[in-house]
Amino acid sequence: MEDEGIIISPDTKRENRVPPGQRLTEKFPTLHAGSVPRYDLSKWTFKITGLVEEKKTLSYEEFMSLPMVKVFSDVHCVTGWSRLNNLWEGVSTSVIKELVNILPEAKFVIFHCAEGWTTNLTLEDFFQADVLFVAKLDNEPNTAKHGAPCRLVVPRLYFWKSAKWVERLEFTAKDKPGFWETRGYHNHGDPWKEERYSYY
Repeated sequence: MEDEGIIISPDTKRENRVPPGQRLTEKFPTLHAGSVPRYDLSKWTFKITGLVEEKKTLSYEEFMSLPMVKVFSDVHCVTGWSRLNNLWEGVSTSVIKELVNILPEAKFVIFHCAEGWTTNLTLEDFFQADVLFVAKLDNEPNTAKHGAPCRLVVPRLYFWKSAKWVERLEFTAKDKPGFWETRGYHNHGDPWKEERYSYY
């Protein structure tokens, strides 16, 4: 796959690709709180805010015209299922660095999604080579129930960190735990360390 220009997520090269406490599925369960939002794509925007020199707003057409990459990865949900061999296509997070000048004091990025949902990542996790905003899964357009028009995918963390229906990025100096993180989920979410829940 690397010969085809596909980015290979490092965890797919592990001898055992299933983290502790996980079970394999070939299906793609859809788990979310609340309803699936409906968008008028002619009015949808993607905003970049916070600690940047100049804020940026892109229309759906502008966002979809950004350079795209393909990523081969596994998915691990905190509820216990794992799905191997996913082929994503979309906008690499590295493109964000080309769109805005992120200020040096920024250490985190907060994802603001439909209906007020949020989640958080360090910049180090956000800018890994296999992280992207997906347009397609397995060569088919991503669907609304899986987070379209804009879903983040962070292959090396539990899947709740792969926020659905992203509308705005906010770069911050301080961490801001999101919806699930403030309700008992771990703030980082490494499946290989079983960082499912916070115990404090």
